[in-house]
Amino acid sequence: MKKKFPFVACLAAAALVIPMGPAAAGSSSSEPETLAKGLLAPLSLAVDKNDSVLVTQNFAGRLDRVKDGGQLANVYTKADWDVGGVETRRGTTYFVESGGGGGGNPDALEGYLKSIDASGDVQTIADLASYERTNNPDGEQEYGFGSDVPADCLQQWPAFPPARYTGALDSHPYATAVKGSTVYVADAGANAILEVDADTGDVSTLAVLPPRPAVIPAGARIPIDMAGGTVEAPACVVGEEYAFEPVPTDVEFGPDGWLYVSSLPGGPEDASLGARGAVFRVNPWTGHTHLWADGLLSPTGIAVSGHGDVYAASMFGNEIVKIDARTREASRFLAVDGPAAVELSGDTLYATAGFSFGQPTGTVLKAHIE
Repeated sequence: MKKKFPFVACLAAAALVIPMGPAAAGSSSSEPETLAKGLLAPLSLAVDKNDSVLVTQNFAGRLDRVKDGGQLANVYTKADWDVGGVETRRGTTYFVESGGGGGGNPDALEGYLKSIDASGDVQTIADLASYERTNNPDGEQEYGFGSDVPADCLQQWPAFPPARYTGALDSHPYATAVKGSTVYVADAGANAILEVDADTGDVSTLAVLPPRPAVIPAGARIPIDMAGGTVEAPACVVGEEYAFEPVPTDVEFGPDGWLYVSSLPGGPEDASLGARGAVFRVNPWTGHTHLWADGLLSPTGIAVSGHGDVYAASMFGNEIVKIDARTREASRFLAVDGPAAVELSGDTLYATAGFSFGQPTGTVLKAHIE
């Protein structure tokens, strides 16, 4: 049985709730320039060395290049699939595609890492869903309430999400970072960062993100389905800690050579349990992981500057925040509706915004950083 909401369902549940206010005002940018508009769920983008922009329309299964005048040149399409996680290195474009959670059937999971070369030839590098079925990286990780919560209390908790469980089989490859011949994949279903040899297709687990605990407050309403249904948490769990799953949403290299990974908190993505999104720092040689910054609302994409500052898209905070490399404090960089992905090229920040379910309201923006 599927033990958590798929990533998209988490976003859907959050979209029903007006989030709390944004981060404190801080550095700002000039008015951003719109490069393209009319996009459906543009959840990832990449910028090559010539500042040419690639963008995915995940729900439409499209990967496009933004041309002058805002026109799009299609690079790849797979209808009815989720296409995302685009990255480009030395003329090769990398991306991931997935076919959903298999309706709760692990055997039906589908997810792949692919590449497109300069000639337009598409290659499947690795079967990520197959790796999940065989290895289940977070299979021994415990989620839900701890052993101190009595069984009679747990019986009052809704059947879904479960009161106590370990990581189930689930795969939703969502973002990539490339270094040499290695592709790092943030899998939002597996709760892990995977390491893929682009030459051989061999997959291994670099790191499993730790659970994201939250104290259940009085009156909390728990999402129980993908249609926005909720129930009030039973009184006996008020004040108890529930370990939600981490949901890695982006992976980027910092100037220190470490990976920076954004994470949704795996439960309600609105601010009802607090702003619980985070950025983790992961050692690419050992997989050692530690919390770098938290207190973020729905961070769905990040970019790391040459000085180590992190820019994060707060989708339901309706802003892009800047996290100072030294203090790790977040301040608003840019107010924008529904940002999803961010990338840096020199002193220019590129972002997608205008996220909506089922409506082509997405845009690609660029703005200068100070």
